[in-house]
Amino acid sequence: MDIDQLRQVLELVRQHDVRDLEIESEGLRLRVRTDAAPGRPFQPAIPEAPTPAAPAAPPVYAVPVAPPAAAPPLPPAPAAEAPVVDAADLVIVSSPIVGTFYRAPEPGAKPFVDVGQRVRRGQVLCIIEAMKLMNEIESEHAGEVVSVFPENGQPIQYGERLFAIRKS
Repeated sequence: MDIDQLRQVLELVRQHDVRDLEIESEGLRLRVRTDAAPGRPFQPAIPEAPTPAAPAAPPVYAVPVAPPAAAPPLPPAPAAEAPVVDAADLVIVSSPIVGTFYRAPEPGAKPFVDVGQRVRRGQVLCIIEAMKLMNEIESEHAGEVVSVFPENGQPIQYGERLFAIRKS
């Protein structure tokens, strides 16, 4: 298709208010689209060169900061004999990801750990499901589980408290 033929096609598009036209000839494909409403003069749209998009800024996440010296508040113990807790010996296990907290490997199964149970370093404490992946959360310290903060099946956020462990 030479320039004269191209001019003829564009003139026909103008005269007849054609909104969309596609021609394929001799290995050349030409597509013309207009935004002209019937009765309005044809204004061919001049395609602009694509401008590269600015790289998106990486997302900013708020990271919870633990209080400097105060121990986190513990929920009241169900029994009257609440153990005396020394804040210096407590370690808080926080969620490394966003997901759903599960205390047991499957519904109806025994929880990985209970309050009062001794745990060793590397022992699985719970599972956090994130995007259909089951992530085992292991203890980084040996000691006794003092508290379990979330309920089973509860959605949790990054940095949210999961367990309090008294180091041994």
